[in-house]
Amino acid sequence: MTSGKVYTALLSQLKEEAGALFLVIDPPNQTPEQAAKVSKIAEDAGAKAIAVGGSLGAQGRVLDDTLVAIKDACSIPAILFPGNIATLSKLADAVYFMSMLNSNDPYYISGAQVASSFPIKKMGIEVIPTSYIIVEPGRAVGFMGRAQLIPRNLPYLAAANALAGQYMGSKLAILESGGGAPQPVTKEMIIATKSAIDIPLLIAGGVRTPEFAFDCISSGADIIHVGSAIEKTNGGTQAKNKLQKMCQAVKKGAKAKQ
Repeated sequence: MTSGKVYTALLSQLKEEAGALFLVIDPPNQTPEQAAKVSKIAEDAGAKAIAVGGSLGAQGRVLDDTLVAIKDACSIPAILFPGNIATLSKLADAVYFMSMLNSNDPYYISGAQVASSFPIKKMGIEVIPTSYIIVEPGRAVGFMGRAQLIPRNLPYLAAANALAGQYMGSKLAILESGGGAPQPVTKEMIIATKSAIDIPLLIAGGVRTPEFAFDCISSGADIIHVGSAIEKTNGGTQAKNKLQKMCQAVKKGAKAKQ
């Protein structure tokens, strides 16, 4: 399977800049108008994509309306970040086709993927095969996905999962601490995982400060997800200032690892 234009463009961008920030928009948590406004702010600050989804409510009309609003407001890709098999829309540019490798439930490893494969093909959405690895504390996604959480103090386990995913065909690995986590995965875990794989590494959950953003990218991560930290702002100037600082931290982190 050849890579689609969104993934190809991402690889090209990472080759040039060595780091990227993706803003996470969870449709039930804001109106389409609010999502559009903050997405434009993120694009202007330097974000490279909008990841749309994450919760059980990100589906149907609210998902479509949010995608329309985002795509009208900015030109960076909108990538689906599915919380369930209903988080699909032909309006998106791509979808993380995720397998939760450390789930104890086969549904999250391959069942949901089988159930969603034909709808995705019909919709014509670009797929990005993705290994989704849940790290302590895991929070809601760890609970819902019945994950056997990777301990934060055992970096090699995350590296082994990510490498296995790469060998099975994944083109992206995500280390996820869970939305609203107090901090992202450790620098040691990022270093161990990135040294084991040849595909982009994305850090999600807990990247709430510029300092955390810098640590993640400078340790070897290629992409960070930022969501809850921006949701908790009041939008407008506060969101703009935080996103600008986060994007600047990503750039500094990228320079530090080159």
